[in-house]
Amino acid sequence: MIRQRLPEIDLMRGAIMVLMALDHMRDFFDADALIYSPTDLTKTYPFLFLTRLVTHFCAPGFVFLAGISAYLWGRDQTRHDIFIYLSTRGLWLILFDAIVISPVWTLEFGRYSLGALWAIGSSMIALSFLIFLDRRIILTIALIIIFGHDLLDHVKATELGSFTNFWHILHEQGALPFGLNGQVYYPILPWIGIMALGYSLGTYFYASPGRNQKFIRTLGLLFCALFFILRVVNTYGDPSPWQEQPRQIMSFLSFFNVSKYPPSLLYCLFTLGPLMVILSISASIRGSITQKIIVFGQVPFLFYFLHLYVGIIGAILLAYGQGYDFSNFQQEEIMRSPPKGLGLTGSYLVWICEIVLLYPICKWFADLKKRNNSAWLRYL
Repeated sequence: MIRQRLPEIDLMRGAIMVLMALDHMRDFFDADALIYSPTDLTKTYPFLFLTRLVTHFCAPGFVFLAGISAYLWGRDQTRHDIFIYLSTRGLWLILFDAIVISPVWTLEFGRYSLGALWAIGSSMIALSFLIFLDRRIILTIALIIIFGHDLLDHVKATELGSFTNFWHILHEQGALPFGLNGQVYYPILPWIGIMALGYSLGTYFYASPGRNQKFIRTLGLLFCALFFILRVVNTYGDPSPWQEQPRQIMSFLSFFNVSKYPPSLLYCLFTLGPLMVILSISASIRGSITQKIIVFGQVPFLFYFLHLYVGIIGAILLAYGQGYDFSNFQQEEIMRSPPKGLGLTGSYLVWICEIVLLYPICKWFADLKKRNNSAWLRYL
């Protein structure tokens, strides 16, 4: 998205994509993922919980970086051009999520599962209107959304009559409007705030890099401190307060068991704080592995598409080889009677193999984008 790409942005985005692939391979190859949530403290175990916890950073990190990238790309563009690009790319991502990505999760065509790309695309469309405001006003709106949207938790879609399904779009998971077959998994209001925050902070990635990195790092540390303060107080910021558990380790996990759907204030503070701290020092990170991770960050759209389809096809082939009964191959039936899978350790192995497999394809496409300035490539 950036004409003159900043390697630290691509490095962070690439690391996020790699972590995201781990989360999805766990979904595809660990049968436990289909039986219970890895954050359900009554059923989970520490290795599984921590695997899920570390991947919490992916969605907010990517949306935050998308906001920064939108600002950086638009520095030499008119607001009209920025509006056209953000709105059209946002619409493209929504359609792609509904038509191409949904079948991965629903295991059928014509049923829509609106997830990460839907949230990113919707946030881009919202941002395309916000860019006409002063940057300080955008920052204010972003902070109001991030710090205040938990006040809306008591508003339930079932109480809103004809507005029920539209509330699912904004703030509460649920069915789609207009009788469409499917569900909103990523209500968009908090994600709009996260992307707007990234956009409003984009200016700190230009002149006086040392001073600006210090500001981003300080802001990140402030977010981290606020997370711990609010979590200890345990009265606001997340619909699920932490609680003492029978085992000490599970009490520790409960403290960090924050809500993602929609992302609560504590979820945002817990993820965005460390991300900003790491981003402030990422420009100094060097090495051959770093350069490979940057490649994934240069072509996130291609990586996202490929890793999902390679993963789900591999999981289906494995289940077939293990003798799984495909006579009722639907999401609900699979959740009731999941295939054996490979367990969590096997999921890690598949994740590593997939990263190695997809690297040369992503490297080829990243080089193609460098050589070719076609406008359509900005949408991929």
